[in-house]
Amino acid sequence: MSESGLAPVLPAQWRWWEDGAHDGITNMATDQALLATVRPGAGTWRWYGWSRPTVSFGRNERTAGRFPPDGLAAAGLDAVRRPTGGRALLHWRELTYSVALPLPAEVPWRRAYDAINSMLLGALTALGLPARLAGAGKPVMPDGPVCFDLPAEGEITVDGRKLVGSAVWRQGDAYLQHGSLLLHDDQGRLASIPGAPSPAPPAAATLGSAFPHHADHELRRLVYAATHHALAGIGTVTPFVADRAWDSVLALQHGHFASPEWLWRR
Repeated sequence: MSESGLAPVLPAQWRWWEDGAHDGITNMATDQALLATVRPGAGTWRWYGWSRPTVSFGRNERTAGRFPPDGLAAAGLDAVRRPTGGRALLHWRELTYSVALPLPAEVPWRRAYDAINSMLLGALTALGLPARLAGAGKPVMPDGPVCFDLPAEGEITVDGRKLVGSAVWRQGDAYLQHGSLLLHDDQGRLASIPGAPSPAPPAAATLGSAFPHHADHELRRLVYAATHHALAGIGTVTPFVADRAWDSVLALQHGHFASPEWLWRR
């Protein structure tokens, strides 16, 4: 395969995890634990959901003066800060994925980002979705508009509207990418947070509007199957099995993401 293809960046062995719905702290701790335990030559693709409506903030996003804790509580929203970058995003009726994989220091993170997005785009277009990758535009700053306000370069869109919100982080020779595929557009609830200055973002593209005759659980199964098929075209895909150290690594990360010092660090 050419240097611009998937094989040089994406590993040939994959662990596949169809996880359930969890609170925000557990979800972010799990993804960070996957990043911390990346194996040479193997990646992990995890799908999961959210047990409560939760706002996640980007790793370096400023929250002070923008998202008051009492306002979030009054709106009935939990909050968590991601290990990845990007901007505020409301998680609720969506399909969320994380990808953790090895990435040597000499390989630009952008190559992994583009390879993952291209693979996911292929899976979605195979379902008949008229999706495409967003072209270059103005840089999206971490303290700018909320996540679904504008697509960043390389994100998946439908009719110019963002379908998948993406965020990444690199830690040594390991790489983590988050992605949220909206089943329904709940992002307007960010504007209802008392004291928050965020205007309602433009309407986002959703799987529910693209496939109006499918129930949410049917869309989940379709997307999971299409993504699994795409991964199998790269290499071997086996179910995720936690090793002996998993529980201790997860517990350590859970404590970190539960810390108010981390959540309100900026």
